Amino acid sequence: MATILNLSIDSKRFSKNDLKNGQYLNVTIAINDETNQYGQNVSAWLTQSKEERDEEAERVYVGNGKTLWTDGKISVEGKDDKKKAPAKKKPVKKDEDDLPW
Repeated sequence: MATILNLSIDSKRFSKNDLKNGQYLNVTIAINDETNQYGQNVSAWLTQSKEERDEEAERVYVGNGKTLWTDGKISVEGKDDKKKAPAKKKPVKKDEDDLPW
């Protein structure tokens, strides 16, 4: 699974205070199903804290772009695991035990 995005970030939309450890800018990126009037379907905004999300604080958009290529498969780490059926355990025979010693 792979997707390649092209994103332009506007440095005038954030300040040095938004940088984590003085050098990292944490952003959240969304890939939309439809494109806008400019052919873009990717947007980025400053990552919000849980409290900001709960309060539905306005997002600070810092960039936008478009998907250049995708194999059509996008999954979320850990989310797919919930959909899988649990692994079946090997039955233990009566004359065997599963103790390591």
